[in-house]
Amino acid sequence: MDSVTQAVLGAGIQGALLGRFQGRKALLWGAALATVPDLDVLMRYPDPVSLMTYHRGFSHSLFVLTGLAALLAWLIRRYWPQAPYGGRRLFLTLWLVLVTHPLLDAFTVYGTQLFWPLAPVPESWAAVFIIDPVYTVPLLAASLYAVAAGMTARARGLLATALAFSTVYLGFGLAGRVAAEHRVRDAMVAQGIEVTALRAVPMPFNTLVWRVLAKTPDDHYYEAVSGWFDRTSPEWLRLPLNPDAGANLAGSALHDRLRWFTGDWLRHDVIGDALVVTDLRMGVAGHYTFRFKMAERAPGAGWIAVVPSRWPSASGGWPELKLVLARILDAQPPLPLRAWSDQALR
Repeated sequence: MDSVTQAVLGAGIQGALLGRFQGRKALLWGAALATVPDLDVLMRYPDPVSLMTYHRGFSHSLFVLTGLAALLAWLIRRYWPQAPYGGRRLFLTLWLVLVTHPLLDAFTVYGTQLFWPLAPVPESWAAVFIIDPVYTVPLLAASLYAVAAGMTARARGLLATALAFSTVYLGFGLAGRVAAEHRVRDAMVAQGIEVTALRAVPMPFNTLVWRVLAKTPDDHYYEAVSGWFDRTSPEWLRLPLNPDAGANLAGSALHDRLRWFTGDWLRHDVIGDALVVTDLRMGVAGHYTFRFKMAERAPGAGWIAVVPSRWPSASGGWPELKLVLARILDAQPPLPLRAWSDQALR
């Protein structure tokens, strides 16, 4: 999630649990501590694939953050033994402020390595978009009220209420994802389409309209759209995965790592003399967030792997977002998936 959301989540937790003792400082310390896991962005990597796949790694590990919470609690109790709260309450507060950061990240689609140094596919629950005002605004409003009014019982109650609402909202997002996946799968089965893998992701700034990816045995995939208020079948577009092009990257450690990180939700395209690899999970049709040039065609030498670089993607703006937001309440007209997709090969 975005940094503002992480900060107000941390502020809300520490304010609710320690605000009675620490006053307004609880909000500041909670917000600061909640941003610690993202300090890994200060590390430098030689290429964008490494940057993408090593981000949300060790600094987002539940094991590492639990140890950090224990260390901080011990240090605070040692050097400020007069603090009017117990060690258990302190550890619980610090632990929650730290671990809710990667847990919230895991509710997005990007991928979070919660169990580093173990190496399962990063957790990617795709329940909310990376920026969701319905999640963030109540926490922000409660935190601002606490800053203005002080850490009164009413302010702490508002923080607790906002935290409870945000948690319920994550559950609503998970339910929306499951419903969208079932709806699209059922519609495809009804038309005789065999689906081998399926996953839904929320479209920008909401959990009411969903983009659903569906792989088929013939090396293609479908881009589908399904909303809570739809009364007609989901619209979809069939597109190639191009695994034959991807075979030219056999033996590439970075390509293997990208496949692992994304759960192999990749598309490969030959664009001119470039082999472009796209993470299908983020974006829609031609508007993809992560695309990388990973090989180039040399005359007489076939394909040669290169240091990955970002490949430009069609950039969506207000006209596209306006269509997505309108799609929440009305499935007609359907989103122009074909037109957006055609931009991907330009």
